[in-house]
Amino acid sequence: MIETIQSFTVQMLAMLGIHPRWLAWATPISLLTLLGTIAVLPVLVARLPQDYFYREHRPLLPDTDHWLLRLSLLVLKNIVGAVLLVAGIAMLVLPGPGLITVLAATALLTLPGKYRFERWLVSRPTVRAAIALMRQRAGRPPLDLP
Repeated sequence: MIETIQSFTVQMLAMLGIHPRWLAWATPISLLTLLGTIAVLPVLVARLPQDYFYREHRPLLPDTDHWLLRLSLLVLKNIVGAVLLVAGIAMLVLPGPGLITVLAATALLTLPGKYRFERWLVSRPTVRAAIALMRQRAGRPPLDLP
């Protein structure tokens, strides 16, 4: 029975153009990303300022005195966002939190229309409830959401 399932899985992966050895590497990475997301997401949501989604303009670069440090942080933030975006897209078909990882990547990347998308996303009732629960568990007041 197990051999039949294994054979079927290998055939399905071959049809998709995925080598089983690649999947053997990608699955643990996806699971580690899942665990990391589960651990880090509540902390990040709890640290958001209460008026985060009502601010009209957020600065593009972090507030530091040295321009080279500010630019380096911006580039690093976008590189990490790009890596997360690729990993999230891969996790849409592999084990792991693909959608959450894509959203985290979107939050890090500097994209036009990003703030409008974030406001739309947090206005969804399910997302709003999840954010409220995470902040309540952290002992933080609820976010002022649009």
